[in-house]
Amino acid sequence: MVAGAGSVHMVGERCVSDTVRYEVKDAVGTITLNRPDAMNALTTEMKVALRDSVQRAAADPSVRAVVLTGAGRAFCAGQDLREHVTNLEAGAEGLGGTVREHYNPTALALAQMPKPVVAAVNGSAAGAGASLAFACDFRVLSEKASFMMAFARVGLGPDTGASWTLQRLVGRAKATELLMLAEPVRAADAAALGLATSVVPPDDLAASAHDLAARLAAGPTVALGAIKQALDHAATNDLATALEEEAELQERCGATDDHRAATYAFVRKETPVFEGR
Repeated sequence: MVAGAGSVHMVGERCVSDTVRYEVKDAVGTITLNRPDAMNALTTEMKVALRDSVQRAAADPSVRAVVLTGAGRAFCAGQDLREHVTNLEAGAEGLGGTVREHYNPTALALAQMPKPVVAAVNGSAAGAGASLAFACDFRVLSEKASFMMAFARVGLGPDTGASWTLQRLVGRAKATELLMLAEPVRAADAAALGLATSVVPPDDLAASAHDLAARLAAGPTVALGAIKQALDHAATNDLATALEEEAELQERCGATDDHRAATYAFVRKETPVFEGR
């Protein structure tokens, strides 16, 4: 179940791993978890490469939308437990270190990225793998996909933001059920719960996710980022504070070339072309 560690090389100051691929096409940055023989279970090397790749996509000016997906038959099985057993036997420190150093910054980078992120869930997404998908803005699921909040099965609480994202997607009662009972949720049921943007045949997944991301990449990038920021802010603040945040974000968006061009296009009854600035 566990593949080799993979090779690592440096491009400039950035670490690039065979276990995580990063590609850009049509202004869409695609990040692919690439340990298919291990169901894309996350080793330390892979967690570093994933974190760096997500942060790279956030900072990449050529990228206006992002797709996160997995190679092979799984999206991500979560933490590589074989590596974890080795760490336990070696007397390694608790999990707080990797949560703070790897999982937390990755979840934050996905959720706070000022551009849309689409999870293309090709198969099983368990534990931190499911949490990563929930940190994205959209989830396109293969009919073969499933989610499982597997933490309780190995005596752990949630991580990678699941305690925050999941209850906002499905409500606290359902989130409690999914986390405590740790039963798999198939694609059709995930859609019914609001965990999926769409469910498509397996052969259509890559194209469907890329098409959605390309559509978003052709949109007003600053405004889409402002929508993410406004929703995030409003989730934990009162109405008055949310209104002031909206005013500040609207001022920022109103100063963009995209807003001016789209306004003139509307008056002229033309289709606007957004440049992302």
